[in-house]
Amino acid sequence: MHILIYLAGAVVFFAMIMASVALHEVGHLIPGKLFGVKTTQYMVGFGRTLWSTRRGETEYGVKAIPLGGYCRFVGMYPPDPKSGKVRQARTGIFQSIADQAREAEWEDIKPEDDGRLFYQKKTWQKLIIMIGGPGMNIILAFLILLGVSLAYGMPKTTLQVAVVNDCVISAARQTSGDLTCRPSDPPTPAKQAGLRVGDVITTFNGQQVGSWDQLSELIRTNRDGVARIGVQRDGRTVALKPVHTVINGVQSPTDPSKVIEAGFLGVSPRSELVKGGPVAVLGQMWSMTEQSFHAIIRFPVKVYNTAANLVTGKPRDENGPMSIVGASRIAGEVSATDKIDVPTKAAQMFLLLGSVNLFLALFNFVPLMPLDGGHIAGALYEGIRRWLARVLGRPDPGHADTAKMLPVAYVVGAVIAVSGVVLILADLIDPITLF
Repeated sequence: MHILIYLAGAVVFFAMIMASVALHEVGHLIPGKLFGVKTTQYMVGFGRTLWSTRRGETEYGVKAIPLGGYCRFVGMYPPDPKSGKVRQARTGIFQSIADQAREAEWEDIKPEDDGRLFYQKKTWQKLIIMIGGPGMNIILAFLILLGVSLAYGMPKTTLQVAVVNDCVISAARQTSGDLTCRPSDPPTPAKQAGLRVGDVITTFNGQQVGSWDQLSELIRTNRDGVARIGVQRDGRTVALKPVHTVINGVQSPTDPSKVIEAGFLGVSPRSELVKGGPVAVLGQMWSMTEQSFHAIIRFPVKVYNTAANLVTGKPRDENGPMSIVGASRIAGEVSATDKIDVPTKAAQMFLLLGSVNLFLALFNFVPLMPLDGGHIAGALYEGIRRWLARVLGRPDPGHADTAKMLPVAYVVGAVIAVSGVVLILADLIDPITLF
């Protein structure tokens, strides 16, 4: 029964991710249709077509490899501005790639399609079409997280102390998983100050603190300076013995897999579930966006480290990237565990789904083709260039030749494909687990 529940949870979550991908493409499809762009295909997945149906000029279908999707808009690459036809191939591999792609696309263009080609649309229309996909994921993330927040609540750290660490353990030992105190380990500043579980921290060096994030930042920037801590204990205000915080390796607030050097006190906060509305959810999404931004910047390095750990047999970074397969395994694990109740399981599943949607949106905004951000950058470049020409009284420079960015698109696509294979293998061989 445990295995069946695990598999059911993983499969259902995978289906929800694919539904999110399908809706991402709907975010492109609807404005594309509204603006009259000729659209020949709307597909979920890649590879061999398993099922399809045609409605008007568009084929809708499902393909064999359920790892993405696409809308095929005709006229993504502009022709030669002088002849109005496909540009002739020139020497050089980059120009050849661009011309070959333009020529292949031009075979599907008919005279009656004039005015319906993607490159002919206004800049603001192109932007809406390309932003529509990741924009749909952002809307989905917001609605999912809002539902969890209203129905169940979101975990929020408080200023009440839940754990007082006994000793200071070096960052190297923490990284290796050695969290046992040794006789030579000094007591933590929190222990020396007399902090107790249940204390509510109210002041730090005379400054009133209103949140754990504020207190954490004060501790980090204090480094090895004097720490004077005030707490509420059994209804009384207590000033603890002044101590010095110590410099140690601590988790980065924006990149959980990164250890930075900062001030360390040695306490952990209590968390509680807090129900909130749209404003609270937007704040949560902003924090998730900051973390995702740092994760995207370090994505190639993290994938390389995952591959290296897989080859050498080193433990996998629990805060590292995972594939859709890995996220589905986590969902299966949450579904099958008996350590949390059913409402908590549902909340965890939807929190994971919301975070995946937000990450998909942010990843697609990276300004490199073939990602949506690359097409957005191309449309912005074209719009700014034509606007400057009008302001300066110069001739219209015409449409930006986005086909010239195809070599970059092929490189980026190859990196994404290889990264996907590495992460799927890691998720199958050495998966990240919660319980």
